[in-house]
Amino acid sequence: MINHKDSKYRNDTISSIEFSGFLKYEAFFDSRQTVNAREGLVVLYPANRLLDFNQKDINANPSINMLSIHSRLRSGIRGPVILGAISSAVIEADFYGNENQFFSDLNGLRLFNAYVKLNWKTTELMAGQYWHPMSVPGFFPRMISFNAGAPFHPVARNPQIQVSQELGSFKLIGSLLSQRDFKGTGPAGPGSQYLRNSGVPNIHLQAQYSQDSSSLSAGIGVNYKKIVPELYTENGSGDIFKTGNALNSISWTGYLNAKVFNTSVRLQGVYAQNAYDVLLIGGYAVKGVKDSETGERAFSNLNTASVWTDIQSGGNAKIQIGLFCGHTMNLGTFEPIDGPFYSRGVDIGSATRVAPRIIYSTGPLGISLEGEYTSARFGDANGDQKGRVTNTSPVSNYRLLFSIKYSFGNFIN
Repeated sequence: MINHKDSKYRNDTISSIEFSGFLKYEAFFDSRQTVNAREGLVVLYPANRLLDFNQKDINANPSINMLSIHSRLRSGIRGPVILGAISSAVIEADFYGNENQFFSDLNGLRLFNAYVKLNWKTTELMAGQYWHPMSVPGFFPRMISFNAGAPFHPVARNPQIQVSQELGSFKLIGSLLSQRDFKGTGPAGPGSQYLRNSGVPNIHLQAQYSQDSSSLSAGIGVNYKKIVPELYTENGSGDIFKTGNALNSISWTGYLNAKVFNTSVRLQGVYAQNAYDVLLIGGYAVKGVKDSETGERAFSNLNTASVWTDIQSGGNAKIQIGLFCGHTMNLGTFEPIDGPFYSRGVDIGSATRVAPRIIYSTGPLGISLEGEYTSARFGDANGDQKGRVTNTSPVSNYRLLFSIKYSFGNFIN
């Protein structure tokens, strides 16, 4: 929250615009093929074995790339008092590109975040595109990789309206969200229409606690999402019938940030249903046909759990070291499944990541080296007929990432 006593934000303040951002070069090597986005910049987990005629693994082939598309520009706007509240706005863009059929817009300018805020003494109203509340700002892993800990840490940015209320050391947050860049999936492929067609926004409630010293902060949140996977069904004769079967999903998260001397420790746990839209493994599946005459189907959530911790030492020292560790599990469904899956990592029973890093900073320049070991246990999808994966065996990828980052204008990540 902004201090209302700050003279910079009085009624006679002239609006100002401040520019900040960074330029970032990244070079990375993977020991095998991976499941990734944008030519490998965002890596989720290793690709499963793909055996040729001679039983040789086609995906056991390394790759290397260099990109600068993560470079970002931010405009921060400080405005006058409006309706008794301090007004401000932020718009950010990078060169990650906009999604299309062939992902050919690499290096294309895209909207990253864009929002307006009104701050009263203890209340804040925010509207625009911003981080999903399960991707808690201030509690992110400090990884160098652009994957930000996915698929162990929830990662998404959503159009939303959010109200925050301070109550002493506590803050209560309520958000209504839609989907755009990060969306769910279903019978027609990835898209936001499944949430839109429910007529109900994604609803998130959260409570945070923070000490005045900022040495300890924590929070807990609950996320409700309703989707309609299909608007009509088709029977065996080719006749179509209107339908509106919905799927309700509930997800929970808890997180902690503690500072001990010059070391920061961050921890988050997530229990999620249908978490495809926040870059976790999981989604949902067809549990069966309800009406054979119309082809109407019923759906069931895939349940997943993940936990991660991130430790970084050094404070403001020129040399800092850090370590990210994460684990996620496919918990299956509550009901037998007898239909297709709309999910990420449907054949992954569990996955683990360990990623150490070292960062050298001097002035606006940061030079980083990060190693990332990710192992996923692949097996028979829906092996127990309840969404769980059986007969698993591990497949691992080793990534080495080198980056040079030049920040300007007091950029705050």
